[in-house]
Amino acid sequence: MKPNVQMSKMQVQSHSIREFRIVLPMTVEEYQIGQLWSVAQSSKNETGGGEGVEVLVNQPFDTENFVPSPKLQANGRYYISGQFTHKIYHLAEKAPGFVKLMVPKGAMKIHELSWNAYPYSRTILTNPDYMKEKFYIIIESFHASDRGDSQNILGLESRDLAHRQVVYIDIANDKLTSGDYDAESDPCLVGSTKAKRPPLPNDHTGQWMQEVNPVMCCYKVVKVWFKWFGLQKRMENFILSQERRLFLAFHRQVVCWQDNYYGLTMDDIRRIEEEVSRELEQQRTVGPVRGKAIFEETV
Repeated sequence: MKPNVQMSKMQVQSHSIREFRIVLPMTVEEYQIGQLWSVAQSSKNETGGGEGVEVLVNQPFDTENFVPSPKLQANGRYYISGQFTHKIYHLAEKAPGFVKLMVPKGAMKIHELSWNAYPYSRTILTNPDYMKEKFYIIIESFHASDRGDSQNILGLESRDLAHRQVVYIDIANDKLTSGDYDAESDPCLVGSTKAKRPPLPNDHTGQWMQEVNPVMCCYKVVKVWFKWFGLQKRMENFILSQERRLFLAFHRQVVCWQDNYYGLTMDDIRRIEEEVSRELEQQRTVGPVRGKAIFEETV
C-alpha cells in the first residue's frame, strides 16, 4: 500500500510554520512508551456517538512497505523503518462553529498518516473529501535528551528556517483553557510513585526545566497550509494556536499517567493498540459524542 500523499509537493506552498519545544521530566525511552499508551487512552476518551478515531492501518514500515516520500531525515541521519498508521478523525460535532459553516457535515473527516521512526516521526493531516490540496498540517517531531536548547535539530532550511517561530511550552505553568484543565492531569499535583518522580513546582518561573532530572525535550515543527481567500492567515494562525493547546494538554497527561505505563514493553504497547483499535470501532458507532472539541473557538 502506498499512501496518496506526497509531502514534497506540499512543501512548495507558502505555509505558516512554528516550532514547539516541550521539556518533560522523563527519559526519551520512557516517553516512547508513554506517548503511545497515552495516544491509545486519549483515543478512547474522544470516541463515541459517530465521532472520534478510526484506525485503518497500524503496521511496520520499511523501504518496501508504506514508504514515506520524501525520506525521513532529522538530526543528521535517515530513518528507514518504524511504525506506520493511517487514522481518520470524525469531527462533525467537534469542529468550531465557523468551520461548520464552511465545510459540509459529511466532509468533516481528517485523515492522518504517520511514520513513527522514534526518536523521529512525521505526521501529515489532510481533508481529501473537501479541501483536498488546499489544506494540510505537517508535524515533524524529534525527541532528544536535552532541555530544549538544540537550535535546529529537525534540519530546517531556507524559508522554513527564516520564518519559523520557536515556542516553548511549560507543562507546569502555562495556562490551559478552562475546559482543558483536569486536576488528575496536573503535573504540579500528580507525580509518579512507580518512577519515584515528585510533582513539578508551580512557581511560575519555569526554572524546573533547567533543574529536573531525568529530562528530555519534544521538538515539534508544525507547518500549516489553508488556502481559502480572505481566511488563509487567520485559519493558519488559529490551527497553530490549537496545536499548541493540544500539545500542552496531551503532554500534561503523559506525565501524570506515568504510573499506568511505567515498566511496559513495546510488545505490551502493540497488544494494547490492537485491543484499543477493536474497542474504537465498536465505541465510535454507539452512545453519545465523547470528549472535548478538537478545536475550540477560544484560544
